[in-house]
Amino acid sequence: MIILDTSALIDLFRGGNEILKIVDNDDVASTAISYHEIYVGITRNKAKAEERFFTRFFSDTKILDLNRASAEKSSEIMSRLFALGISVNAFDVLIAGNAMANGAETLITRNRDFESIAKVTELNMKVY
Repeated sequence: MIILDTSALIDLFRGGNEILKIVDNDDVASTAISYHEIYVGITRNKAKAEERFFTRFFSDTKILDLNRASAEKSSEIMSRLFALGISVNAFDVLIAGNAMANGAETLITRNRDFESIAKVTELNMKVY
């Protein structure tokens, strides 16, 4: 399974060719955390075109819920980062933990925080 984080979803909306190739894969998902981040932006900016696009996109895309297993995995990741003195956005750690708890092979992102997260996980991060 391939997970698209929030930055990849935004690129998808903007017509990013790299993301469009990935989305053709049948095993693409996102997380409830990215869903939240996207809809905060839509609500805050009253962005109707984005709302239509993402309502359609999310209706056809698997959304991984935050659950106990993903919270535990995220906690492990954050603890490892703290031990190394690395500080990253908690939402990004939740996204990575959620992906790992659900058996994802790859996480696609433009967010450089995931490079730090990759140092303490075995999740394949594609930061483009």
